[in-house]
Amino acid sequence: MIISELKSLRESEDKIEFKEAKSNYPFKAGNGQRQEERRKCVLGYIVALANERGGKLVLGMTDRYPHHVTGTNFFKDNLGGLKDEVYNLLQIRVDVIELFEDDKRVVVINVPSRAVGKLLKFEGVPLMRTGESLRNMSDEEMYSILSEQEPDFSDKICVNASYDDLDENAIQILKNAYSRKQSNPSFLTLDKKQTLSDLGLTKNGKITNAALILLGKEESIKRFIPQAAIHLEYRNSIKQINFDNRHIFTQPYIIAIELLWNAIDQRNGKFPVQEGPYIFDIPFFNKEVIREAINNAIAHRDYNKTSETVIKQFPQGLYIINPGGFPLGVTLENLLTVNSTPRNRLLADVLSKIGVVERAGQGIDKIYYQTLTEAKPEPDYSHSDNFQVELRLSSIIEDKAFALFIKTIQGNRKDSDKLSVQEVVALNHIRKGVDQKHIKPDILIKLERDGLIESIGKTKAKRYILPKSYFILNNLQADYSSIKSLDNDQLILLMMNHLRDFTTAKLGDFEKLLRNFVQRHQVKYLVNKLVTQKIFDKIGSGKGTYYQQGEFFLQKEKLLSRAVELGLEEMKRRGEIENH
Repeated sequence: MIISELKSLRESEDKIEFKEAKSNYPFKAGNGQRQEERRKCVLGYIVALANERGGKLVLGMTDRYPHHVTGTNFFKDNLGGLKDEVYNLLQIRVDVIELFEDDKRVVVINVPSRAVGKLLKFEGVPLMRTGESLRNMSDEEMYSILSEQEPDFSDKICVNASYDDLDENAIQILKNAYSRKQSNPSFLTLDKKQTLSDLGLTKNGKITNAALILLGKEESIKRFIPQAAIHLEYRNSIKQINFDNRHIFTQPYIIAIELLWNAIDQRNGKFPVQEGPYIFDIPFFNKEVIREAINNAIAHRDYNKTSETVIKQFPQGLYIINPGGFPLGVTLENLLTVNSTPRNRLLADVLSKIGVVERAGQGIDKIYYQTLTEAKPEPDYSHSDNFQVELRLSSIIEDKAFALFIKTIQGNRKDSDKLSVQEVVALNHIRKGVDQKHIKPDILIKLERDGLIESIGKTKAKRYILPKSYFILNNLQADYSSIKSLDNDQLILLMMNHLRDFTTAKLGDFEKLLRNFVQRHQVKYLVNKLVTQKIFDKIGSGKGTYYQQGEFFLQKEKLLSRAVELGLEEMKRRGEIENH
C-alpha cells in the first residue's frame, strides 16, 4: 500500500486507525491514572483492531479525512524491536512497514485478526473502537466472540475438484487400512465412489477438502490446497538459521506420512540400555511419537492460513510448527486434561477410523507417555501462540535409570494396570524436583500406596522422592541416604555429634547440617527444644548467638547411643543382621 491509497481510506469502513504521533506517542500506556486514558496508546489500538478481525494502525498521518502526512519518529530505526515488543506482550505477530512522503515518515502496522473464539486484552480488558475512541467490550460482545465455532475446513467442498483429482493408489491404501482397523473385509469390495461416500469424504458426489488432503494427486493438491504441503528441513545445529537439506512433501497424506517418517528415520540413532535382564534401545526419535505429533498437526492446523506445516529436524531435537493456534478450549495448562475438538473434524474422524491416529484426545497422551517413559525432556509447547502451535521434542536422554525404572514397573503389570500418562508425568516431576503442589493428591496417594514414591517430612514440609529401587538403578545409594527422612532423635544425634566435634555451633551451622532433611523453621524448633531441655546452652544474642554442650548433654547422648544398641540387638535377635 502507498501513501496516496492511505489518504483515501476511511477509518470505520476500511478497518484503519490514523494517528499523527509526531513525537513521544505512547506505545504501552498513555498518560493518566485512569484505564480510559492509559489505553490510548499503540498497544491499546492493536488490541482493539485485532478484536475487530484485524486492520491497520497508521502513525504519522492526521485522522481527519482526507488524511495528510505529518510524519512520526515512532520506533525510528527499530521496527524489529516494535514487532518483538508487540509479540512479547500480546502474543500476536504484526507486520510493520515504513512509507515516506518527501522527508516525512509514516509507519503502518498491519494487525492480524484475533483467533476464533479468543479475545485480546489490554491491561486485562478487551477493547473495541467506537469512532475515534476506545471502549471496553460489552458482555454481549464478549459472549458472542467466546461462543464462536471454527468452521470445519476439511468438511467443505473443494470447488472444481473431481474424482480424477484423487490418487487410485491412495484410495486402495485407505480401503485396506479401514478394512483392517474395523475388521470389515467386505469394505474392500466397494467401488471408489461408495468408499468415499461411506467415509463422508464426498457429498452428493462432490469432493471435500479432506478427500483431497488425504487422497489427492500431487498436482491437484498443489493446485487446490498448496498449503497442505509439509516441509521437512534438516539442520546440523539448533542455532543454525539456514537448512542443510529440505524435502517438500506434496503427496496425498495417507502416503506422505510413511515417506515423512522414512526421511526422518534416515538420520535417526539409538541409545543402548542394558541393566540386569533388561536389554533394549531407546531411539533418538520414537516413531509413535513423531507420527502422532505430525498427525495432530495435520488434523488440527488452520488450512485457511496459506503457510505450510514445517518440521525442523536436528541431531538433538525435532520441531513441528503448525499454522493456527490451539483449538478452542485448549491451553498450555490443560493440554493433558481437556478433550480437544479438532479444527478439521472430518479429516480427524477418517484418520481415526483407518487407525492412523488415536481416538479423540488421546494423541497428546501418547506423545507425553512415550517421551517421558524414554526419560527424555517433557514435550515443549511453550513457544506456541494464538497463530501457530510449535511442538519441540528432544532426542536427549536425561536419565537412563528413570527409563529402566518405568520399564521395570510396566513389565511387571497387566495391561489394565499399567501406569497412566498422568502417573508417568507425576513421577517425572518428582524425579526432577518440580513443585509437587500441582500434582493431584489422589495420584500421589496411589503412587505412594504402590511403593513408587516415598514421602519425606510431615504436614506442610512433606514432599516426595522416587523409591530406593530407582536410586539403586542409578547407582545413587548415597544420594538416597542423604535425602531420606530421619526421625527427630536421629536429627538430634547428628547435631550433638557436630557439637562434640566442634565444641560450638551457630544456628546456621545446624541448618546446613540438616538442610537435606528438614526446613529451617524445623531446625530452629529442634534447637530451641534442646535448649529448653538443657541439652544445649544458648550463649549470646542476635547474630552473635551460638550453642554449646549443656548440663544434660552427655546424659542425652548416652541415652540415644543405648537406643541404637538396643535396636541393633533386637535386629540380631530377629535374624535381620548377622552376629559378629
